[in-house]
Amino acid sequence: MSREVQIAKTVLWSMLTVALLGVTALFVIDRADRSRQTLPVIDPVPAFQFTERNGEPFGLDDFAGKISLVDFIFTNCQGPCPVMGANMAMLYRFYEHSPSVQFVSISVDPARDSLNVLQAYARSLGVDDNRWKFLNGPLPAVKKLSEDGFHLAADQLPMGHSTRFVLVDQNTQIRAYYDGNDLIDFDKLHEDIRNLAGEKPAPVTRNDY
Repeated sequence: MSREVQIAKTVLWSMLTVALLGVTALFVIDRADRSRQTLPVIDPVPAFQFTERNGEPFGLDDFAGKISLVDFIFTNCQGPCPVMGANMAMLYRFYEHSPSVQFVSISVDPARDSLNVLQAYARSLGVDDNRWKFLNGPLPAVKKLSEDGFHLAADQLPMGHSTRFVLVDQNTQIRAYYDGNDLIDFDKLHEDIRNLAGEKPAPVTRNDY
C-alpha cells in the first residue's frame, strides 16, 4: 500500500470519527432539550404575601430568579410532616452550595405556628441560613393559596394538608409535583432541578391574587 493511500485512509477515518462525534453531541443536546421540554408549565404561582419566621414579608416576588421547592406543613404534626421535614432537610443540605435553589414551607396551622415556633422548628431541622423559608399567613389565605394557587388539597386543616412537594421555576411557574414521603421520586427531582437551572429566565407577568 502506497503512502498516499495510507494518508487518504487516515484522513477518511478522521473525518468519519469527527462526524460520529458531532452526531453524538447533537443527540445528547437534543436529548437534554427534550428532557427540559417534557417538564410542563402547569400554572403560574399567584400573588400572595405571608410572613417569614424572621418577621420579614415573603411573597411571589421572592420566588423570582430562584428554583423553589414548596410544601405545606405544621410543626406539631404527628403524621407525615416529620418525614416530609426530614426529606426536605436532606435536599436543603444537598443543595447547600446552590444559592439559586430555595425551600419554602408554609404552615397550615398559623394560630399555633407563631414566628417563634417556626424559628424553633427550623433549628430542629438544622436550618442555619435563609435558604429555607418558613411562612405564617392567615388561614383562609393559606387554604386559598394551597387549593387555588398550587392545586393541592387543603381539607379540614391542619390535618388535611397535602404531602406533595411543588417545584417552582425561576419565572414563578409551577413545573412539577413530587411525593414528599417517597425517596423514589427524588432522582427525578434532582434531574428536574438541573434542567430548570439550564433554562433561561424570562420576564415574569404578575397576576393579582
